Amino acid sequence: MAGIKDVAAEAGVSVATVSRVLNDHPSVSPAARARVVAAVAALDYRPNAVARSLRTDQTRTLGLVISDVLNPYFTALARAVEEEARALGYSVIIGNADERPELQDHHVRTLLDRRIDGLLMSPTDPGSGLMADAVRAGTPIVFVDRWVPGVEVPVVRADGRGAVADLVDHLLRLGHRRLAIIAGPAATTTGSERVDAFRDALRERGVALPDAYIGQGDFQAESGRRAAERFLALPEPPDAVFAADNLMALGALDAIRARGLSVPGDIALAAFDDIPWFVHTDPPITAIAQPTEELGRAAVRALAERIAGRVPPSLTLPARLVVRRSCGAPPPADQPHPQPIARRSDP
Repeated sequence: MAGIKDVAAEAGVSVATVSRVLNDHPSVSPAARARVVAAVAALDYRPNAVARSLRTDQTRTLGLVISDVLNPYFTALARAVEEEARALGYSVIIGNADERPELQDHHVRTLLDRRIDGLLMSPTDPGSGLMADAVRAGTPIVFVDRWVPGVEVPVVRADGRGAVADLVDHLLRLGHRRLAIIAGPAATTTGSERVDAFRDALRERGVALPDAYIGQGDFQAESGRRAAERFLALPEPPDAVFAADNLMALGALDAIRARGLSVPGDIALAAFDDIPWFVHTDPPITAIAQPTEELGRAAVRALAERIAGRVPPSLTLPARLVVRRSCGAPPPADQPHPQPIARRSDP
């Protein structure tokens, strides 16, 4: 494998000149720079990333801590992050918190010890205060999807309130009146925000949400199954269930089928966080879709701005309702769902 001395010999320059070219130093003449670039290409020279990081105090590495790698939404988010980071010249190290605050803190500590240039996070929980400490220490951080109130960093997220209201309207148009929700963890911003949006939409339309129709989940399939089982055991079960994420919806679907019931014939089912699988279920599941790829890419760009010393604004993108057959007959095709407008706000 070629080394920096081989590049210098091939280009007919000093090792110091090669180093200056590799670090984009302006003091190198165009002719010398061209010879070094040609030598690097001819020898397929790959600079040592660790050695370069010691000289530049940058590793060109980002950390990404996601809440649950088994959730297809976060898998797609991680892919978008990795693609955008690569386009900007960064590598990404991913940590899976598995919806466990202690594991989240472990990944944050490990990534900071590895001298990452910046950190993207979808927090499972406010945690131990480690994130706030990292911000105070000057670590560039951007929250994506979820955030921690009181930690002042840019947030890239989707606003689902309008889409949740559209879902409630859709369910009411189809004749459903006893509407229930399987909520996510109250400690997460997305968990509390989605149940609040559902409750508010029902209240604005004069529909009650009894406590018995609020099931507590943890964004994982088993909790969705348990919540649905409890709903179905009620003297007056709901006629529609909204699961606040995709995995809980799949768990609820299992519980409904285990009872010998059909969707939507016996009970309607809808989910937050659309995934490709939902078009293949029987019936295809109505869901609220987030602009996952756009969120991931925008979060990386915001973090690159933070690393460069700038303070980008927070970004809120619209979620949208995707109507399929799990709640009943869809509305006529000539009634398209209106598209909300993205909004920006300061962090």
